[in-house]
Amino acid sequence: MVFFLISVIYKKFQIPCPLPERDGNSTSNLSDAQGSLGDFQNGYPALQPSAIPGTCSASLFTLNSQTAYTIPILAFAFVCHPEVLPIYTELKDPSKKKMQGISNISIAVMYVMYFLAALFGYLTFYSRVESELLHTYSYVDPFDVLILCVRVAVLTAVTLTVPIVLFPVRRAIQQMLFQGKEFSWIRHTAIALILLSTINLLVIFAPSILGIFGLIGATSAPCLIFIFPAIFYIRIVPKDKEPMKSTPKILAAGFACLGLLFMVMSLSFIISDWATGGATSGGSH
Repeated sequence: MVFFLISVIYKKFQIPCPLPERDGNSTSNLSDAQGSLGDFQNGYPALQPSAIPGTCSASLFTLNSQTAYTIPILAFAFVCHPEVLPIYTELKDPSKKKMQGISNISIAVMYVMYFLAALFGYLTFYSRVESELLHTYSYVDPFDVLILCVRVAVLTAVTLTVPIVLFPVRRAIQQMLFQGKEFSWIRHTAIALILLSTINLLVIFAPSILGIFGLIGATSAPCLIFIFPAIFYIRIVPKDKEPMKSTPKILAAGFACLGLLFMVMSLSFIISDWATGGATSGGSH
């Protein structure tokens, strides 16, 4: 991911603006632009700034149909709850204080990296940036070696982190559906294959990662961040220590209601965007 961030920053100062106009297949449009313009900057085809007015100016805020995905994607990006227990069990002399320190540092580092990658990605393409940033680079040059290496690095990182999420999901399924039964390698392997096959089908047939991130961010993220922790706190802490009218439990209930409200609003906006065809009609920033 550090390599990804460095590449995004580097490309910001290498790719000229404005980009060639496009209205369909990225590769064919690039070839047409190269053949007709004959004007290159740093090896990339360029149009005169007057050809596409406003494409190289940054907007502090942009409100459109894609804005509905912003908060759900942010929530999804920072849902690290499934990884907490596996990491905690691997610590030497694990403690709540040590795990809190790890969480604070990792979330802060990833926030800075996400922010810089989003900022320089947007400043590279401005209003032309797509929901999948690496796909936007392929429009400029489909065979850019650096971007292809970044894609391989991201795929490797995602592939190697899947088991961290797969373990608790499989354990939860076994406890819910096969509680009390003896361990079986067949069942153990079958659950993993079903989970991985489902993920692969989503990757293959989903028109855009934007819809997946938005849907997960609007459903599971509010549950993991807002609703479940609040409900568990209210349920686990005895009433004789903290009655329901106590300040912590009132705040917890409010936290759960906030998560539920966030889920309903996000899902409503996303479904509305799907109904109007906005999820597949363009990118977001």
